[in-house]
Amino acid sequence: MRKIRLIGILLFSAMLAGYTFIYHIVPQKEFSVLENRSLETRPEFRLSDLLNGDYQEHYETYLNDQMFQRDRWVSLAVTLERLAGKKEINGVYIGKDGYLLEKYDDSDLEDVQIEENIRILSSFLNDAATRYGKKRTTFLIIPDKAAALPDKLPAYANAGIEKDNSVLTALKSRLSEPEIVLDAGPILRDHQDEYIYYRTDHHWTTLGAWYAYRAWARHTGHPAKALEDFSRETIFDDFYGTTYNKVHIKVPADEVELFHHPAENGVVINADDGDLLSDSFYFPKEAAEGFNRYNVFFSKNTARIHIQTAADTDRCLLVVKDSFANCFLPFLAGDYKEILMIDCRYGKENVRDILAAHEEITDVLVMYNSRKFMQDTNLRALDEGAKKMDTFDADSFFDE
Repeated sequence: MRKIRLIGILLFSAMLAGYTFIYHIVPQKEFSVLENRSLETRPEFRLSDLLNGDYQEHYETYLNDQMFQRDRWVSLAVTLERLAGKKEINGVYIGKDGYLLEKYDDSDLEDVQIEENIRILSSFLNDAATRYGKKRTTFLIIPDKAAALPDKLPAYANAGIEKDNSVLTALKSRLSEPEIVLDAGPILRDHQDEYIYYRTDHHWTTLGAWYAYRAWARHTGHPAKALEDFSRETIFDDFYGTTYNKVHIKVPADEVELFHHPAENGVVINADDGDLLSDSFYFPKEAAEGFNRYNVFFSKNTARIHIQTAADTDRCLLVVKDSFANCFLPFLAGDYKEILMIDCRYGKENVRDILAAHEEITDVLVMYNSRKFMQDTNLRALDEGAKKMDTFDADSFFDE
């Protein structure tokens, strides 16, 4: 018995020594494609960090993140959970037909933040409707994938539709023109048997964006382009998005589709005052270089994008948006001579200052994913009197 115990101790000690050796000779990974996040690297030793406990905390995270063959261990853990019959892993529901849907949890939302965002947005929309008119001011709210595709969810899952409705009701009660709100939720749920959201990513597909575009056109009095007016191109068929990277469950890869229309000819894209210039909405080369094929639309999220088109009109649109707008905006190329897109997460300008500086603006569109709107802490960029904003580190933001 003593010999068996001794052998066990020796084997355990050998494993510890082996892993310690591996930790120091295997190159550190700074990013996990599987988990779509930055990894903790070996912390630099400082006595002050050791005394206050920061060094130990970072070192423990480093050991977890740099575990040998970490990605394989993560995949194995997920496989075991699935074999145990779990339908929700790492905050992701294993839905029907290969759909992975992020879990909706009211505990992730803060009522104080929601109330603040409603206050800021209602004030901004009221001022915009007064200045530009209710037909030229729209708030387009886009549901989470779970709320858009409730039929894909496990039977017990919360889609979050009730929370979306209560927030919209509260917002409308503060609007002088509540009809400027366009809720894409019912529109998309009417088409949830179609490919309107990616299976492995939180974004809608170009088809889903087109259904919302058609509703927007009817809502604002623009002639809506029909599906038959577009030539459709599948640009990628190997997309595994942000939701997949949380669970790494093998499901069919997503396809990314472009809807081409003559109105997109002659566009000029200028991002962040010349940082990126292009004659196209689409950036397939950039999207192919990373895992996120959704970046084919405008290459990435950024603070400001100015679009000039060949449309025969003098109308100019300001868009305040999150990443759901990226595949929606090409549909508007024939309706506006200029489009100015602002993403409050990345910039430091007050949007009201932008409106004051651009007298050519004739229309305003605010469009947000519902949950992102509830959680966003950057809407102060719309607040009257709020001026310079803190710069957001775009390279560290992977969800949108």
